[in-house]
Amino acid sequence: MMIEGSKTPAKDPDDPQRADEAAGSTSRAGSLQTLHGRSRRSFERFRRRGLRSAVRMIMLAALVGIGAGIGAVTFHVLTQGVGHIGMEWLAGYIPGKPAGEGEIFRQVGALLGAFSPWMLLVVIVSGGLISGLIVFLIAPEAEGHGTDAAIRAYHQNRGIIRPRVSVVKLLASAVTLGTGGSGGREGPIAQIGAGLGSFLAMRLRLSDYERRLLLATGLGAGVTAIFRAPLAGAVFATEVLYRDEDFEAEALIPAFISCAMAYSVFGSIINAFGIGDGFGHILYLRPVRFEDPRLLLPLGVLAVAMVAASMLFVKVLYGVRSVFMSSKAPHWIKPAVGGLLTGLLALAIFSFVGWFAPEAANQSLDVLSVGYGILQDILVGNLPERALVAASVLALIGLGKIFTTAFTTGSGGSAGVFGPSMVIGGTLGAAVGLFFSYLTPALVTRIDIFALLGMMAFFSAAAKTPVSTIIIVVEITGGYALLMPAMWVGAIAYLVSARTFTIYQEQVPTRMHSPAHRHEFVVDVLRGLTLESSGIKPRTDFVSVPPQMPLCAIAELI
Repeated sequence: MMIEGSKTPAKDPDDPQRADEAAGSTSRAGSLQTLHGRSRRSFERFRRRGLRSAVRMIMLAALVGIGAGIGAVTFHVLTQGVGHIGMEWLAGYIPGKPAGEGEIFRQVGALLGAFSPWMLLVVIVSGGLISGLIVFLIAPEAEGHGTDAAIRAYHQNRGIIRPRVSVVKLLASAVTLGTGGSGGREGPIAQIGAGLGSFLAMRLRLSDYERRLLLATGLGAGVTAIFRAPLAGAVFATEVLYRDEDFEAEALIPAFISCAMAYSVFGSIINAFGIGDGFGHILYLRPVRFEDPRLLLPLGVLAVAMVAASMLFVKVLYGVRSVFMSSKAPHWIKPAVGGLLTGLLALAIFSFVGWFAPEAANQSLDVLSVGYGILQDILVGNLPERALVAASVLALIGLGKIFTTAFTTGSGGSAGVFGPSMVIGGTLGAAVGLFFSYLTPALVTRIDIFALLGMMAFFSAAAKTPVSTIIIVVEITGGYALLMPAMWVGAIAYLVSARTFTIYQEQVPTRMHSPAHRHEFVVDVLRGLTLESSGIKPRTDFVSVPPQMPLCAIAELI
C-alpha cells in the first residue's frame, strides 16, 4: 500500500526551476574552468617573465664582468708601463713585486745609470701634477680612492656614474701609482667596474633597481680581477655598502656571475700574453697549518693593536684631506703638493733605514706606490736577521705608509686604500709577531702568520668588511688553513671598532638608512583599516543644510 505524498517526484526535464539550476551548475563549472585556465596562463606568463628576467640579468652581469676583466688588464698594463718609465727608467728605482705578478716590460737600465733619489722625487711630484690635471679638469668625482664614489652613487645617485669617470679614473690612477704615489689598485678598478655597470644600465634604459645591481656587480668584478679573488670580490660588493651588520643580498648572485667572468677574462689574457700566472695567487705563502690554540691569545692582542693602527690611519687620512680641502690653492695642483710630501717622507725613511739597516734600505721605499714587495719579503722570511732591527724597519714602513697614503689620496690623488691597508696591517702585524716571538719563542715561530692575520684585522676594522676581508686575504695568498684564526682576529677587530670609525665615509649603517631602500620601509598605516576596527564611533548628530536654504541662514548655523 502506498502512502500518498511519500513518493519522491520524478525529475521533470521541462521544469523551469530544474533547468535554471542545471544551467547555474554548468555556468559555475564553466566559470571555474575559466578561472583555472586564466590562473594557469597567468602563472605561465609570470614564469616566462621571471625566466626572461633571470636570463637577462645573467647576460648583463656577464657583460659587466667581461668589461671589468678587460679594464683590469688595461689598468694593470698601464700602471706597470708608467712605473717602468717613471720609477725604473728615469729614477733607477725598481720596486719590489709580489711573486705572483710577472714583469710586463723588459728592463733596459736606468737613464742615469743608478738610483737617483732626487729624480724619484721629481717623478712623484710630476705624477701628482699630471693626475691632478686629468681629474680636476675632466671629472672631479674621480679624485680620491674611488670606492667611496661608487658607494655614494649606489645610495644617493640612483646608481648613476658618468661614463667619463671610468676612463679618467683609469688614466689618473695609473699615473699616480706608476710614478710612486702611495695607494692601492682596488679603489680605481672598483670605480671603473662600477662605472661600466652603470653605463650599460643607462644605455639599455634599465630601472634604478637594475642599475644599482649592475653597479654593485661591476664593483665586485673589478676587485676580483685585480686581486684574482672571485668569491671575495662578490662578497665585498655586497658588504662594503654598509657600516653595520648588513649586506646587499640582491646583488650577491649577479655578482657571482660577474666576478666569475672577470676572473676568467683577466686570467686568460694574462696567461695568453705570458705576463704572469693569471689564475695563481698574488702573494706566495709557505705551507702553513694552525695546530696550537694557545696562539689565539697573542692573536687577540694583535687584533686590538690593528684596531688602534686602523683608527690612526683613518684619522690621519681624513685629517690630511680636510687640510687640503680647506686650502685655497687650485684643486689640480694639490695632488702635486701631496706628491712632494710623499716623496720627502719616503726619502727621509730611506735615509734613516740606510743608516742603521743598509740591507733593508730598498725595502723601506715600499712606502711608495702599491708596496706589495715588503709583504712578499715578510711571507718568505726575507728580513734583517736581528729581530729588533727587523721590527724597527717594519714599524717604520707601516707608519710611513699611513702618512704617504694620506698625502697621496688626501690631496686628491687618484689611488685606492685597500692595498696600503694590506701593507700597513702586514708590516705592523709582523712587528707584533716579532715582539711575541721574543717573549715566547716556543709558541710564536711563524712571523708570516701574524703578518697575514694583521692584514685581515686591520682592514676589517678600517672598512667594516670582516667577511670579505677574511676571504680576500686567504684567496690572494692561498692560506686556507688560517681560516679559523682569521675568523677570530677579524671578529675581534670588527667588534672592538664597531660604530666608531670607517675608512669609507659614504657607507650607511644599514639598508634602512639607504635612500635606495627607503621605499621598502614606508608603511601605509591606514591601509586595510576600517571604521569599526579603529574604535571610532560614527556620529549621527550632523546638521543638514538643504539646497534652498539662503546664505544668511547658513551663516547663522555656522
